[in-house]
Amino acid sequence: MRIGLIVFGDELLSGKRQDAHGPKLIELLAERGLELDWARYVRDDRSQQAAALRAAAASGDVVFCCGGIGATPDDHTRQAAALALGRPLRPHFEAQALIRQRAAEMAQERGESVVADDHPDMQRRLEMGVFPEGATVIPNPYNRVAGFSMGRLHFVPGFPVMAHPMMAWVLDTVYGWRPKPVSLRERSCIVQDAMEAQLTPLMEAVEAAFAPVKVFSLPSVDHPEWGRCIELGVKAGRDGQQLDAAYTALRQGLIQFGATICTDLVR
Repeated sequence: MRIGLIVFGDELLSGKRQDAHGPKLIELLAERGLELDWARYVRDDRSQQAAALRAAAASGDVVFCCGGIGATPDDHTRQAAALALGRPLRPHFEAQALIRQRAAEMAQERGESVVADDHPDMQRRLEMGVFPEGATVIPNPYNRVAGFSMGRLHFVPGFPVMAHPMMAWVLDTVYGWRPKPVSLRERSCIVQDAMEAQLTPLMEAVEAAFAPVKVFSLPSVDHPEWGRCIELGVKAGRDGQQLDAAYTALRQGLIQFGATICTDLVR
């Protein structure tokens, strides 16, 4: 099962804000022995968002969709999801009940009475509990304004303080992917006196012999310690059983080639 990320927002494409969701999702997945397979930014345009969500739904991947589920004019995600999935938007009983509960708590804190459902302020709040038909709630521990899931598409707010615990909840509760003890996932070495093209046959041979272990190559022309070099290694992906054997084979191949191995790295 592949895992993807879509982040909605013009502010990311204009450079006004930096994406915080990708690094955090990578961290959450790594804690569970998983990896992010792809990520995409989409601007605040309903048709572009619908196209991205339609493709994500067709992929069958688990996809986290961050941002745009509010009720301001530049929030299009709920509408785009309904359009992409061919579902009408409906008030969600549980989501709106949580909004009313939060409104009552805030009114009590201020010593005020709760506004009625037909009040314009409450109407705007309740709009955030209108989801595509068939949606299920993703609880928001920050302010109770829920996200929602449609199959393997999971929609959370753009605010990291809300989105990140909600993504963890989906991983833990919906899929049962809970954090695991950290295990050895990657081994590599710093190589000199060789070029990537020369080492490609060795890399291909190791991948073929030890699948699903993957070989990676990170060349550098100005490494602060090693100068012109290549970090060459293997990573275990979702199966670390053959990692050590694959790395031994890679290292032996480098020695036979005549490359200089400066140091070994473990992550």
